[in-house]
Parts: sequence; C-alpha cells; structure tokens
Amino acid sequence: MSQSYEVIFENNRKWVESKISEDPNFFHELAKTQHPDYLYIGCSDSRATAEELMGAKPGEVFVHRNIANVVNTLDMSSTAVIQYAVEHLKVKHIVVCGHYNCGGVKAAMTPQDLGLLNPWLRNIRDVYRLHQIELDSIEDESKRYDRLVELNVQEQCINVIKMACVQERYILEEQPIVHGWVFDLRTGKIIDLEIDFEKILKDIQKIYNLTGSDWVMNKKTK
Repeated sequence: MSQSYEVIFENNRKWVESKISEDPNFFHELAKTQHPDYLYIGCSDSRATAEELMGAKPGEVFVHRNIANVVNTLDMSSTAVIQYAVEHLKVKHIVVCGHYNCGGVKAAMTPQDLGLLNPWLRNIRDVYRLHQIELDSIEDESKRYDRLVELNVQEQCINVIKMACVQERYILEEQPIVHGWVFDLRTGKIIDLEIDFEKILKDIQKIYNLTGSDWVMNKKTK
C-alpha cells in the first residue's frame, strides 16, 4: 500500500491525540449530536475546504460539495441536504460558496463534449445564457471567468431560495438567511457577494411562492 495512503492514518492518530490532550471529553461530546448554524454548499475542488477556510470546528458547519457548487432541484443529494439542514438541524445561515479558478466553471465555458459531465455543466451554461450580454462585454477572458464564478453563485443562491422548505421556515422564524460567497484562491480571502436575500424573496414571490400562505414580505409591510 502506498506511503501517501498510510500517512492519512498516521495523521488521524496524531489528530486524535492532540484533541484528547486539549480536552479528554472532546470525542464524547462530539458524538452526542450536532447543532451547526451554517449549511455550506461548496465546490468539490480539493483546494477549497469549507471548515479550514472558515476557521470552523467540527460540528459547526454542515457541508455539501459538488462540482461548481450547483444547486439543482432535480439533484436529490443537494435538495435532501438542504431540507435536512433547514427542517431538522435548524441552520441559521445557508452559504453557497464558489471559488475563482473553478475547473467546473471553466469547463462550462469550453465548447467541448465532456460526456457524462454535459448535463451537470449545462446548469452553469444556463447561467452564462442568462447573463450573456454582461459576460460577452468583458474582453479579458480571466475577468469574464471570474465574473461567471460570481454569477453562478448568485444563481445557485436563487435556486436555494426557490425551495419550499426554505420559504416556509423563513416565514415562521425569519431564518435561514442565504448568502453568496466566493473564495479567492489567489489571496485566501472569502468575498461576500452581499446577496440581497430579502429582495430576492420578494422579487420571486409570484412565481416561486410554494408556501400556500401570505408572503412574509407582505406581512412586514402591514
């Protein structure tokens, strides 16, 4: 077996020892339950790990990752994670986090048949189609690439907001709030795209209101 594989278990042993030395009850408490405030939806890219870039500890972030941080309502994996996080874990924030230099976004900008990846990348190509005028006006290819990363995050945030479980809980508790971030691999910094969650809710209410009750924004204005 390769040395690079074996070192994983050695690293795990050292990690366990360090945690127990800090707190003998660490794993006992960790095993009880989880109460994360955040659901993080990010890219599967090996360079962008949620907990590390957020400085979070075990139990603080519920994580779902896939190629190019896509939220597709036909994808049972992402929708199940979101519903579980919203209805059972009662997360207060949902973060969609993309990153610059994303291979999935780059592939979606490339006119190439990528086989089984085609249906998945079509989600990102649809984002390009929706914002084609803006993107095509950006002459610098690298800047256009970065902007598509940002727009993809924005559109995936909207897809989260469309979900009934998110709408229904927000009406009852005014949580969770949806945020859009981009992780800049070149600087290590998280950029908050400052998604206007409440405005998006209000703008899409006529089409995507799945709650069967008065919209929370209308209630606030009464």
